[in-house]
Amino acid sequence: MSTNAIESVLKDKTVIIPTQENADQLLSGGYGVACENESGIVLTSYEALYLQCEYRISVMDHDNGEILDAHTLLERLRVSDSEAWTKYLIYRDLRSRGYVVREGVGWGINFRVYERGAYGEHAAKYIIQAIVEGAPVPVEKLEETLRLARNNKKEVIVAVMDRRGEIVYYSLDQLNLHRG
Repeated sequence: MSTNAIESVLKDKTVIIPTQENADQLLSGGYGVACENESGIVLTSYEALYLQCEYRISVMDHDNGEILDAHTLLERLRVSDSEAWTKYLIYRDLRSRGYVVREGVGWGINFRVYERGAYGEHAAKYIIQAIVEGAPVPVEKLEETLRLARNNKKEVIVAVMDRRGEIVYYSLDQLNLHRG
């Protein structure tokens, strides 16, 4: 554990950075959202896992004061987000490629991704739809995602995670269905 790790708290299945100075530092890097009616920020499950695995935060259990390791944190976060592990792997991969990745807004979209150097200056260019190999995805969901993305001038990227946790990205530009 890094001695420079920012202290955070797991409270009610949510990871919170309570100190405003630390919160501002993470917010400017594209992490978390401001807490309502109080100082600090709230992290998504995958942001918390990523920052903990990068030794940028340490997570303390609010109820008993225990410092949580990554495995314990994941198990606790999975209670409220069954896709926490999948989202974390895709998030980590995109961050390692230099992208700022934010939570998707509506539409069942997993992530919004900003071009390198564009965060805070421009809107997200890409939306990411995560798919796990072997899990069925209704074609109608992909059609709706593509339609909404076009209406909002975004590009759709489908992130397919295989059984080994490897991720392959596909651009979804058009979807032609021939019903017969």
